[in-house]
Amino acid sequence: MSRHILLIQGHPDSSELHLCHALAGSYVQGALEAGHEVRRCELADLDFPLLRSQKDFDNGVVPEQLQSVQSDILWCNHMVLFFPLWAGDMPALLKGMLEQVFRPAFTGTSRNPLATKPLSGRSARVVVTMGMPALVYRWYFRAHSVKALERNMLGMVGIGPVRETLIGLTGDLSASQAQDWLSILRKLGAQGA
Repeated sequence: MSRHILLIQGHPDSSELHLCHALAGSYVQGALEAGHEVRRCELADLDFPLLRSQKDFDNGVVPEQLQSVQSDILWCNHMVLFFPLWAGDMPALLKGMLEQVFRPAFTGTSRNPLATKPLSGRSARVVVTMGMPALVYRWYFRAHSVKALERNMLGMVGIGPVRETLIGLTGDLSASQAQDWLSILRKLGAQGA
């Protein structure tokens, strides 16, 4: 079954290629080979203000350059977010973009956590690269920032299930280890997972 996949490249540095970019490229290659449709959002190419007040979050207008991201979210049935772990969390620019995009006017989010979730029917995968061992992040730090993203942003609007791919010790990966991860992401792309 063909899927509509939105890939959000959350690495804010476009001055050079990073592992996140290679992983996303492998995912897209697998997805396209399997017949899935893919749209991409490159965070580093976007220029938008950060939200600074509750009033703006609740009633402000989404910046024009992010309106296409909202359209792509409505179009997709699977979303994949790639980002490096910076200071224990997603880069601030990615969080700022998600805050802008997931405003109540777009998501219809109610303050009632038991209300109907507006973006239900969409799944997601979060791919995170990090310098520490992934097991340490998952078990000692309990993957706190990824869990917060899954529960507080994606889950609040009904996106789920959300699966994780955590890739640790990225600064020490050998060429064969990096190739193994690229193969894994290509297979996930082919599965639309």
